[in-house]
Amino acid sequence: MNMLKEFRVGDKCSYLSDKNQTTHYKIIEECSTSYCQNLVELGYRRFGKMFFRPICATCDECKSIKIDVTNFKFSSSQRRVVKKAAEIKSYIQRPTISKSHLELFEKYHLFMKEKKGWDYSPSSVQSYYNSFVDAHNDFGYEVLYFFEDKLIGVDLIDILQDGISSIYFYYDPDYAHYSLGKLSLFKQIILAKQNQKKWIYLGYYVKECPSLSYKAAYTPYLTLEGRPNGYEESVWL
Repeated sequence: MNMLKEFRVGDKCSYLSDKNQTTHYKIIEECSTSYCQNLVELGYRRFGKMFFRPICATCDECKSIKIDVTNFKFSSSQRRVVKKAAEIKSYIQRPTISKSHLELFEKYHLFMKEKKGWDYSPSSVQSYYNSFVDAHNDFGYEVLYFFEDKLIGVDLIDILQDGISSIYFYYDPDYAHYSLGKLSLFKQIILAKQNQKKWIYLGYYVKECPSLSYKAAYTPYLTLEGRPNGYEESVWL
């Protein structure tokens, strides 16, 4: 591990409009799979070299959540999502950047700006590289989804010692009828089962935030108690 710097930032909450947040950041130049595993178990998420987690003194609404892959059973409706998307092909590889990536990324975020009022600013090659390609080390991957020869989805993941950590998924809204967000998660679960991984780390669950509350629908799951320090044992209940 090569730690560059560590700091805290206070800002308006990204998930609950009536609250502020304090976020703890670690910027790590070279991170081992085992250390990334440890940080994810402590509630951190990763974008590029940056690991972060909320450490708000007066609010604990952001719950780190992980799906119990071993005991997850696909429902009939979930199996239908996978079956309906039989025409869609997926490939896993190390993270890359291309014109197709950037165009799809922009299209998705413009769509979400209109649909859900997300903040939007144009992405650059450098910002995309910093967030999704840089510092993937030995554990970072992307799953590319294609309809015929057209890129319609990109799922960024970390494959760790005991599970898969979901980083970010974006897709072409013209293909939303395939339930691509659900499909990407189900494909992660299938991949985890095939490789005897126990967990899908889904980032944060916030009950009152529609963009994050959906995660509680995927059972069984556990949530992390509090924000343990590096020398404390993480407790998931």
